[in-house]
Amino acid sequence: MNDLRSGGNAPPDPPSRPLKNRTAQVSLADLALVFLKLGTIAFGGPAAHIAMMEQEFVRRRRWLTESEFLDRLGVANLIPGPSSTELAIFIGYTKRGWKGLLVAGCCFIVPAAILVAGIAAIYVRFGALPQVAGILYGIKPAVIAIILQALWSLGRTAVKNWWLAAIGTIAIVLNGAGMSPLAVLAFAGIAASAALWIKPRGESALAGVSFQGRWGLSLGSAAVVAAVPVTLLRLFLSFLKIGSVIFGSGYVLLAFLRTEFIQHLHWLTEKQLIDAVAVGQFTPGPVFTTATFIGYVVAGIPGAVVATVGIFVPGFLLVAVSGPLLPKLRRSAVAVKVLDGVVVGSLALMAVVAWQLGRASIVDWVTLAILVVSAGLLLRFRINSAWIICGAAVVGWLARG
Repeated sequence: MNDLRSGGNAPPDPPSRPLKNRTAQVSLADLALVFLKLGTIAFGGPAAHIAMMEQEFVRRRRWLTESEFLDRLGVANLIPGPSSTELAIFIGYTKRGWKGLLVAGCCFIVPAAILVAGIAAIYVRFGALPQVAGILYGIKPAVIAIILQALWSLGRTAVKNWWLAAIGTIAIVLNGAGMSPLAVLAFAGIAASAALWIKPRGESALAGVSFQGRWGLSLGSAAVVAAVPVTLLRLFLSFLKIGSVIFGSGYVLLAFLRTEFIQHLHWLTEKQLIDAVAVGQFTPGPVFTTATFIGYVVAGIPGAVVATVGIFVPGFLLVAVSGPLLPKLRRSAVAVKVLDGVVVGSLALMAVVAWQLGRASIVDWVTLAILVVSAGLLLRFRINSAWIICGAAVVGWLARG
């Protein structure tokens, strides 16, 4: 698919931001700064991270077109690991090759890992999590607004005909009825590829976004009676294994962690695991920094470092291997149609998550007002999402203070 801006639905490019921006050389310093910022303010989980990256790199900086963004998003979500982190790594690789891959990925991960390690230190010392209810109260509806803005923008690019619109609608129904995200994506990809027979001369595009998966893989044997001794090597290998096979984050990550660290190794209690996942959810940056928390709890600072490296290394390697394959996928008619369906199915998953989060987050007129104002600022004035998050956090803190 050609540049999105050539379509009739998108607004014309502002004169001050010519298209050459997306092909201009990006310095490693600029790449580091923007991903450090995102790693510091990207609250809300993978769906919100993807929305913020779309705003930052497609709308604001014009480093990528919508179609290029969706290309990388699609591949990132068809490989194991944290999808939003892999998208960051893909963007770095696209702009500056191997150096960009390392800089973008590390700068997106490190701020969250440092914050989570600090919270883990407080947790180990006092046995409880810091109180952040007021801040989260304000941030959650703002995050939903960011997701809705991304859905609107990406949907205009991805849903190119009635067939894909129908696939997206069915995907929403299937996921809402309880079908796992991976099954929904498989359905969407297969259904879209049928267009090769129904309409041989279909349009082509690469895209996709999925931020959760439920692949019922067992990570360990049956629980043993005695706990396995804690070693840094075993900690590293456990997280390396999880990072190599898991699709998605959040509650599916909880299942993998429970099997490994409670049932198999007996290194954590149920309460510690739930607290670890909670910290990964309410801190900015990758949800997989839950590993940092667990590593600190079981082995201090060395454990936090080893666990963080172990769970994220597979993502770097998989992006490095799959990145050069993008041009070949573009030339494959079958791959193009499958990924056309994957993107629509993935946006459907994103919509279902936004609905579910909204029901839990919009609890009174204050949160409703935050949602409406945030959405208006994003859609009408294209305010940077960092300011939206900060403003919502202040409002929430004042309202609950």
